[in-house]
Amino acid sequence: MNQLKTDHHQLNHLLGLIKEQSINYLNQLDDRSTFVPPRKIENEGSADEGLGLSDTLKKFNRDYEALMVASSGPRYLGYVTGGTTPASIAGDWLTSVYDQNTQSVSGSGDVSAILEQQTIKLLRELLGLTPDFNGGFVTGATMSNFTCLAVARQWFGQKEGKDIAKEGVAGKIPILSSVAHSSILKSLSMLGIGSNNLEQVEILSGREAMSIADLTSTIEKLGCSPFILITSAGTVNTVDYDDFKAINELRKKHDFWWHIDGAFGAMVACSPSYKHLLEDWEYADSITVDCHKWLNVPYENAAFFVKEKHNKLQFETFQNTNALYLNDESTAFTYLNFLPENSRRFKALPVWFTLTAYGKNGHRSMVENSIDMAQQLSDYI
Repeated sequence: MNQLKTDHHQLNHLLGLIKEQSINYLNQLDDRSTFVPPRKIENEGSADEGLGLSDTLKKFNRDYEALMVASSGPRYLGYVTGGTTPASIAGDWLTSVYDQNTQSVSGSGDVSAILEQQTIKLLRELLGLTPDFNGGFVTGATMSNFTCLAVARQWFGQKEGKDIAKEGVAGKIPILSSVAHSSILKSLSMLGIGSNNLEQVEILSGREAMSIADLTSTIEKLGCSPFILITSAGTVNTVDYDDFKAINELRKKHDFWWHIDGAFGAMVACSPSYKHLLEDWEYADSITVDCHKWLNVPYENAAFFVKEKHNKLQFETFQNTNALYLNDESTAFTYLNFLPENSRRFKALPVWFTLTAYGKNGHRSMVENSIDMAQQLSDYI
């Protein structure tokens, strides 16, 4: 434990080294390689005595640092790999420093869950969503889609007179979509619904958007049976948007859970020039938003939004009230009973920092600049 004591005593100096290295990396993004040829890395054994932080940093810089690519910069054109705003970096650093397990808003424990709700409110307002959406933060779009579809599964069970969270999936749950992201299929697999049970709705010619005519025909074949509809606000290949206005009209005639995967394209909501692509999306039951994409916060950060009217179903799906070491908070809101993870990093903090630091206008400018750059690249091609 001598190394640990030494690191605590030298923490100011050691964190200063980390700060200097971090700034150097960010300042060198224009010159740093966006690709590193594959190379063999020897497996390391576990040492009885640790090196301490100072020598461990030296070892990392000697063996691995040069292999880190400039994925944070504008020259890296990998799929949906975003950068990080200065404010979100600050929030993420402090998330590690304070190391809160974000759960309760009842007054016991820390303030992080209250700040998470405040951050959800800020994000909801940025996206122009109605106040009847509740939300929380998870690790990415996969877990956001998983969370939303888990509540949708419980909704379907309720329609069939079953508590699927307790009884399990029995029989087929009708799932309709067109160009569903792979994380949707993974979620259906993990939820026991089955990825093969997704029924493909035709897309429009030359588009990745759902054909409303084929959707209408498919719904009519289902009769009056409830089903789950998964739509896209920005598809993975062409960032296409389904026709939410037409889908909302279908909602008035048919009984279905409407989920929108907005991991790629939800952020256009903050732009007056492009928010028409999301017209009527606020009538959906659930929405996925990926914060480590267009919002530019560090990785493992996404939000989900589910209508408050489904709170009971959400609690039934994720309740965690049977552990003896936990207080009985079954009547109070706690994230413990609201989403998949029991232990949770304070993911809201980097989002709160960037939304507070740059506001609606700052994020609108980022989105519109990104679209302008994409259009310029298209013109060059």
